[in-house]
Amino acid sequence: VTVLLDGNALEVTTYRIDGAYSDGRHPDRVTFTPSLSEDLKRRDFTINAMAYSEKTGLVDLFGGLEDLRQKTIRCVGNPGERFSEDALRILRAVRFSAQLGFSISNETISAIRTHAPRLGAVSAERICTELMKIAGSPHPSDFRKAWEYGITAVMLPEFDRCMETPQNNPHHIYNVGEHILSSMEAVLLPAPDYWPEETASKLHALSGKYSGRYDCRTFLTLTMLLHDISKPACRTTDAEGIDHFYGHGRKGSETAVQILRRLKLDNDTIADVSSLILYHDWRVEPSAGAVRRAVSKIGKDLFPLLLEVQLADTMAQSSRWRREKMKRILDVFFLYENILEQHQCVQLRDLAINGKDLLKLGVPKGPLIGEMLHLALDAVIDDPSANELPQLIRLVQQALADKKV
Repeated sequence: VTVLLDGNALEVTTYRIDGAYSDGRHPDRVTFTPSLSEDLKRRDFTINAMAYSEKTGLVDLFGGLEDLRQKTIRCVGNPGERFSEDALRILRAVRFSAQLGFSISNETISAIRTHAPRLGAVSAERICTELMKIAGSPHPSDFRKAWEYGITAVMLPEFDRCMETPQNNPHHIYNVGEHILSSMEAVLLPAPDYWPEETASKLHALSGKYSGRYDCRTFLTLTMLLHDISKPACRTTDAEGIDHFYGHGRKGSETAVQILRRLKLDNDTIADVSSLILYHDWRVEPSAGAVRRAVSKIGKDLFPLLLEVQLADTMAQSSRWRREKMKRILDVFFLYENILEQHQCVQLRDLAINGKDLLKLGVPKGPLIGEMLHLALDAVIDDPSANELPQLIRLVQQALADKKV
């Protein structure tokens, strides 16, 4: 029962004893009991197996308080039994470690390694919930533990390939997997010394307006987890021993869609993540026209998140050209700010001309309407001052004359 009290939601439940877990996910039966100790025995980790009442004080049967002090994640009783009861606890151990900055006890790690294949029987929705909590945690690179303990081999085998793929390229200092983990940690970091703090704050504020299902940081960290996921499939090595990853953005976008669908994420998140991965390596030139065209292609709201992705990506690369790369991103952001401040048209809905206007000009219904609108948009992106109805009407009339419509 959930009780609402002074704006807080309090969950009230009866003590219970779980029966056997035949499917490794749900107890075959549940028996209610008046015994608190029996209830606490079925909990996952010691820090989650404490109770308190005014009458008896703290009830800590499994050393949870000491583990809390020692910042340790430890299973209640036999870890193999706990993971046999519910395999999701395997991933929850990593999630608590990432959220709290705690270590995981050796006996718990050993059981995780043994029982990790059991995660294959856990629903994608439950796995996705834990994955997103890791992404939104203060220590998202603790995802490395999921790889070390054999968890990703079950739920994200594509990442294992990344951890095995080198990047023999002067722009990189890590293999693909370590670069991904480093970029996850770099999401929304404070600006480096050569980036104005005020500018970084403005960019983070614009990114923070992301209105998807997840908060901006979780969404961006998920994007970084997958942004180079197809590099192993795209790796080539030239005659000088330099590795290249041509086309990994497009391939990665397609792979990300497959992975996120497998994890049962919502369609909007899938579309936005795949779009950012598709364009994450697009080094937009810092000119007004080039930035307007990029914003038009990517979307006005998603564009600042692309810059965040490129910042995190750059921070996880070699420092050799970092200053120059960051300056380009900074200059592009200034131009993007100018687009917003001047309300420059970069999308069809902001055009001074619309479909109704075209019908009045005699443009027949059908594909030609869209063609003329995109013609007008291209002209306005090249020259924002052209976004005036009379001027666009003349442009369309000339185009129709050329087509002999």
